[in-house]
Amino acid sequence: MLESPLEQFVIKPIIPLHLGNIDISFSQSALWMGISVILITLLMTLSVRSKALVPGRWQNVSEMLYEFIHGMVSENLGDDSKKYFPFVFSVYMIVLMGNLLGMVPYSFTYTSHIIVTGALALAVFTLATGVGIVRHGLHFFSLFLPKGLPWVLAPLIVVIEVISYLSRPISLSVRLFANMVAGHTMLKVFAGFSVMLGVMLGIFPMVVNVALYGLEIMIAFIQAYVFAILTCIYLKDAIELH
Repeated sequence: MLESPLEQFVIKPIIPLHLGNIDISFSQSALWMGISVILITLLMTLSVRSKALVPGRWQNVSEMLYEFIHGMVSENLGDDSKKYFPFVFSVYMIVLMGNLLGMVPYSFTYTSHIIVTGALALAVFTLATGVGIVRHGLHFFSLFLPKGLPWVLAPLIVVIEVISYLSRPISLSVRLFANMVAGHTMLKVFAGFSVMLGVMLGIFPMVVNVALYGLEIMIAFIQAYVFAILTCIYLKDAIELH
């Protein structure tokens, strides 16, 4: 009997640990997050250690990632790009690596859990809000009251703007989480069809699954890009009060 397509998202403890009534077990989610950090560190350190004038394959990859995010941050944040580049780059790499590692058979996609994407989105939201308040003080709250707005409409518009602003971490986290869950569920379903239909009849769902696999890899990059570009936009809004 085939397992449910949603079984792949169940967090299972590897090393059971409890602090009183609190479960702090080391799970496969924590394991793959740790693997992600190790791989990112190795990629961004060992690949550029030689500083070759003619870069090798891995140095090319790390330099392209660096230049891609640097260009994105510079375009959106201008003179402030150097301050926030490390944060945006870290967020991008954590999301990208989580998405890509999830495509490895028998791995775990930690970006398919709202607690992970929510924590990342909350970190982005907190930083952007903190930057805005530190730079502008109470004037930061003018972000919720557009210039030239008739005062009679102010109460309604302020409520709408506040709700819209507070919904940023929700939309940012749900977008990534939902895309990962939907994509991996679809892959699992078509893989199940291939098994159930046998060698001959299972060819079509297998071909579809291969196509979906390629699509999911593309989506992994797109979702990491979307998360990073929205981080830049939120920081830009806080800095320039747009």
